[in-house]
Amino acid sequence: MYREDYDGGYGNDRSSDEVYSKPVRAGKRTYFFDVKSTKGNNDFYLTITESKKKVEHDGRFTYDKHKIFLYKEDFEKFTEGLQEVIDYIKANCLKDAPEGGFEHRYRDDFPTPDGQGEEF
Repeated sequence: MYREDYDGGYGNDRSSDEVYSKPVRAGKRTYFFDVKSTKGNNDFYLTITESKKKVEHDGRFTYDKHKIFLYKEDFEKFTEGLQEVIDYIKANCLKDAPEGGFEHRYRDDFPTPDGQGEEF
């Protein structure tokens, strides 16, 4: 996906028990959906990591990371809850949003003068 996401913001968290990984670039954030196995390799779980690139005062880049561990017994309830909240937002909170407003995206590769990125 994006080398800097793995090297600077995520690479140190990757471990040998990882079975599958799906990075999703979303504006200034990258989300990692990782399937991992337990120590005995007899069970699997999902980690969801949000990684956001930050610029320090000295110009160095660092990454803010937040992680959720989701176990198989919670998959269904988590999915139902997430879908319910997304449906609510679409139906009740985005009524005045322009068509396609929910899927507004930016390209960070070409920052605008305000540093927000170019719309595409």
